[in-house]
Formats: sequence, C-alpha cells, structure tokens
Amino acid sequence: MVFSSFEFLFRFLPAFLIIYFITPKKFRNAVLFLGSIAFYTYGEAQYVLLLLASVTVNYVIARSMYKTPEDGRGRRQAVLLILALCYDFGMLFFFKYSGLTTKLPLGISFYTFQIAAYVIDVYRGIVPAEKSYVNLGTYLTMFPQLIAGPIVNYTEVSSCLKRRTVTARDFESGVRILVIGLGSKVIIADRVGMLWNNVQTIGFNSISTPLAWLGAVAYSMELYFDFAGYSMMARGIGKMLGFELPVNFRYPYISKSVTEFWRRWHITLGRWFREYVYIPLGGNRKGKARTFFNLFVVWSLTALWHGANYNFLIWGGILLCCLLVEKLFLLRLLDKSRVIGHLYVLFVVPLSWVAFAVTDLSELGVYMTRLFPFAGHAAGVINHLDYLKYLNDYAPLFLLGVLFATPLPETCYRLIERKWIGRVILLGIFGLCMYYLAVSANNPFLYFNF
Repeated sequence: MVFSSFEFLFRFLPAFLIIYFITPKKFRNAVLFLGSIAFYTYGEAQYVLLLLASVTVNYVIARSMYKTPEDGRGRRQAVLLILALCYDFGMLFFFKYSGLTTKLPLGISFYTFQIAAYVIDVYRGIVPAEKSYVNLGTYLTMFPQLIAGPIVNYTEVSSCLKRRTVTARDFESGVRILVIGLGSKVIIADRVGMLWNNVQTIGFNSISTPLAWLGAVAYSMELYFDFAGYSMMARGIGKMLGFELPVNFRYPYISKSVTEFWRRWHITLGRWFREYVYIPLGGNRKGKARTFFNLFVVWSLTALWHGANYNFLIWGGILLCCLLVEKLFLLRLLDKSRVIGHLYVLFVVPLSWVAFAVTDLSELGVYMTRLFPFAGHAAGVINHLDYLKYLNDYAPLFLLGVLFATPLPETCYRLIERKWIGRVILLGIFGLCMYYLAVSANNPFLYFNF
C-alpha cells in the first residue's frame, strides 16, 4: 500500500484518522503503533516480526545501558552498544548484501539507521532510554516515515511522544503539505518518468545523444519529485498526527556546487552520516589528508547503503571526486560565478544519476557512449532525430519540473495559501492527481527499492 493510491487515500488514512482522533490522547501512541504495524503488515506481512524484533532488541539493550541515573559510560555500556549495532547492521547486511534472500524488507535501510541513531544517542547520554515500549515502537514504526524516511532522530519527536496537540490549523497545514507532495509524485514524477521508461524500452544502443541527455534529465527530475514528494507526504501526515518531521529536501537543483547539492538532498541521510560516521572519524579537524579519508569512508558507506551493485560505487565515486576537487580548489572558482556553478551542478548531477539508475555495467557503458559519442562507439541503429518527438511531448513537463525545482512557486503560494484561491489551487492539484491515478498504472515510490 503506497501513499499515492486510492486504497491509502480513501480507505486506510481516513479510517485510521477517525480511530486516532476518537481515541483518548493517552492511548494515541498505542493506536499509532498498532496502525503502523497494520500498514506494514499489509505490504510486508512476512517481515513484520523483523520490524518488531528491531524495536524489542533495541528497547531491551537501551534500557539495560543505564539502570540508574548515576550510571556512567563504561565498559558494560560499550559492550551493549556494540551488541545492539551488531544486531541492527547484521540484519541489514544479511537481507541487503548477503545474497541469501531474494526480497528486501521494505524500509529496512531507513528504520535500521533510525534505531541505530537512537541507541547511539542513549549510549552518549544525549537522550534517556525510553521507558515505554509502545513509545519506542511508535517512534520507529510510525507509518508516515517508516518505508522511505525521513530518518527521524529521537530527540526530534521525544516530547511529542509524551504529549502533543493537533489544532485545526495544524491539521489543515498537514493536508496542504500532503496534497502538494502527492502532486509532486503523481503530476510531475510519474509523468516525466515515462520518458526515462521509453528510453529504456528503445534500448540504449538505439538512442541519439540528445535523447540520452533528455533521458538523464527526465530521470533526475523523476527521482527528485518522487522522493521529495514522498517526504512531503510523510511530513504532512505527521503534522496531521501532531508530529513535526524534519524537512528532507531544500531545492537541491538550485545549488552552485555538489557540496551544496548534498546539503540539500536527502538531508536526514546526510545528517546521519555526518553525526554518526564523519564527525566521530574526526571530520575536517585533522588536516586535509584525514578529511579526504573520512569523506572516502562516508561516501563508500553512502553508496553501499543504496545497494551492493557496482553502479552505486561508481555513482558514489563520481560524487566523491567532485567533492574532493571542490575542497581542493574548485569551490573558490565556483563562488566567483553563480551561473557557472549552476551549470556545473546541472551537468554533473544528472550524469551521476545515470550511474545510479543503470545497474548493468555494460549497459551503463553504452549509455555513456551515447552521452559522449566522441569518447567511444556502441553498435546500434540510431535515429538521430528521435529526440524531437520526445522534446515536443515532454517540453511542458520539463518546464513544470524546472519551475517547481525552485523556491518560486512555494514563495508565491505562501501569499495565498489561506485565501480561497489557495484552497482552489489545492483542490485542483488533488483533482488532477485523482485523474492520473485513475487512468494510469500505480507507480511505487522509487526509494522503496532501498
């Protein structure tokens, strides 16, 4: 069951909200916990016990770390932390990288990082161990962000787990964020993504260089509006329930460097690696050589987090090289020209997404020869004017994607969001989404694969 489906929007969500709000406040965490387990069971019944085991193991270990407030961090706490992390990442490794299973449990990459952050923070003394199993279960399994994030730190929701109030304005704001996120997914991502599907169907051997670049741009837009749309929907539903989930995207395509891009893209994942890997390794405090090594470790792990295929290592390697070159000298040059910085990002990032999308290395090689025909030759019959048809068909969507990849629409909408015209626009977005959902095949969110 995905957020962009009639089943979720008109069955699960309304039924859950009715039960949630008629339940006394002190029992709402239990309702949310049980509702989230039901949501997960619907799609991944065979792995629901794995999810509950993650809650249980980490609850017991975190509670065992500090039995009294006077307990200091010592050997026992360190052993328990290692035990928890071995279990968490051991399960992730087994299902994602061992090759012994054929299906990846939904959301395991996200909820593993989330619960690992919690137990590390308990060990560090940043947060106390949660006494309530239901509260910890609610934190980890909350269905808005369970499947594909954002990765929520316990400190961001701990107070709301204890007490929260949902006003009519909060609920309305949540609905507004939910609908805009749905529009990002259904109106832009799913539509522009059809061009990338067409390119794959034609075969990389048979596409022209202009069509190859159009395909790269289309996939870049699809991935952004798909994942950012999901993150917005998660935030919207969270707000409707009384939680303020973190923003996961801040218009990354307006960046002037790859460094800035990755501060704006999948913010909660970048934060996780910064706080729990990069800074503990020493960050940028121990000289350039150590900084570059730390970046290498972080980006190797980031690539592996997305998958064990070699294409992810190539994707991570492209971005790591850009980051290192920027730290050495390129950032100083990019800062001198806003235009050059933007053009550089809009060239490098779509190129990196091609490596991200094409998992077969031989096919990836063919695609690269289409992007850069002077660099090699791939066999195949090519229609050198094939791009004209697709450019004509998809030009409006490209323009829409470019526009909504900037803050301008949001800035304008904030001026009218509480006026009647703002509500009419929101209703129009929702109606158009319903139309596309009715006439098109349901497309799962791309990041469900990770």
